[in-house]
Amino acid sequence: MSSVPEIAYTIAVWAIPILFAITLHEAAHGWVAEKLGDPTARNLGRISINPIKHIDPIGTIVVPLFLATVSPFVLGWAKPVPIEPRYFKSPLLDMALVAVAGPVSNFFMACMWALFIVLADSLFDYSKLLTFLLTMGKNGIIINVVLMVLNLLPIPPLDGGRVVAGILPQSLIVPYMKLERYGMVIILLLLVSGILGKIMWPIVLHFINIIGMIFGL
Repeated sequence: MSSVPEIAYTIAVWAIPILFAITLHEAAHGWVAEKLGDPTARNLGRISINPIKHIDPIGTIVVPLFLATVSPFVLGWAKPVPIEPRYFKSPLLDMALVAVAGPVSNFFMACMWALFIVLADSLFDYSKLLTFLLTMGKNGIIINVVLMVLNLLPIPPLDGGRVVAGILPQSLIVPYMKLERYGMVIILLLLVSGILGKIMWPIVLHFINIIGMIFGL
């Protein structure tokens, strides 16, 4: 059983990466939606890097921190950014662009955490502080790549589901989107069964290796 200091350390090195990953993911959805003509997120103050604007107490805090102590997979979610497709010129295509903005932001953040590691390693001598910063940076890469890959799975209501809906033939869109009501159940079943990990981990590791090669980690 983990001691209290170990649990506190685990929470500390995961909290900031998780908050940034989920917060900027949602802000990216709102920013792209605004660029495509939908002012809803801007009007509600959701295009913001302030975590308070996006936090869902259960999905952003309780679930990720619990999973960080018991599972190799850390999942979480924020309050969804409201999007009004009626503002879009091409609703399905524009929704797909809004959806893909979230995973793209996670890849960008993973790269920023890699740069953070490089800078921390060059600025600080070996110490407990450096170990803490490097661990947090590595977790930042992991959580963002995991969120990117997870959200690109073609299961509504994940972002990948929105992207698929944007490119499907018109006759298949409605039947496909009916899966949304079962989407979270499907994801949880895949997670509990271990199938989700088998699908995701090779892809996650591939992207982590790419980022490592780019930044010399």
